[in-house]
Amino acid sequence: MADEAGGEARRAPMVWAFAVRDVAGGRLAEAIVEVGARLHGELVVDAVDSGFVLAAGEPPATTGMVEVGGHRFERLVLVGGRQVWEPASGVAVSPGWLSAAERRGGVAVIVVPPGTWPPGLMGLEPHEQVEAFTRSLEEARIAGLLLHGMVGIASR
Repeated sequence: MADEAGGEARRAPMVWAFAVRDVAGGRLAEAIVEVGARLHGELVVDAVDSGFVLAAGEPPATTGMVEVGGHRFERLVLVGGRQVWEPASGVAVSPGWLSAAERRGGVAVIVVPPGTWPPGLMGLEPHEQVEAFTRSLEEARIAGLLLHGMVGIASR
C-alpha cells in the first residue's frame, strides 16, 4: 500500500520500545523495533539501504526519519521515503523521549531480530523488565544481530 508521500507502507506486527539514555553530549532518544520473522529480512534490507550498520559504537547518520504526532510514534520512513514501516496504530512516547529527540534533532533506531524480547517480560516487575531486556539487547549486540542508525524526526 502506498502512503501519501508515495512510499510503500508496511503495517506488520511490530514491538516497539522507547528509551532515553544519558550519553556524552546530552540525552539520546532510542526507538527499538522488532518485526516478525516473515518481514525481518525486508526491514534489515531497508535499514541497511538507509545507512544502518551493525550496532557497535555510535549510531551513524542515516537517510531514515521517524514521524511523530500528538506524542505518538507514527512511522519509520526508510530508503529516502520509499519504504515506510508503521505500527498498526500510533504508539505513545513519553514527553521526555520526545524532548530528547527534538533537542538532538534525531532518534537512534535499533533494529532487533525476532525473539529478542525475553519470554515473560511483561510479567516481571518494572525494574526486572529493564534488566532482562537490557541483558537480551546486549547479548544480541555481542552476537552481531543488531543494526542501528540515527534518523531524523518530523512532526506529522
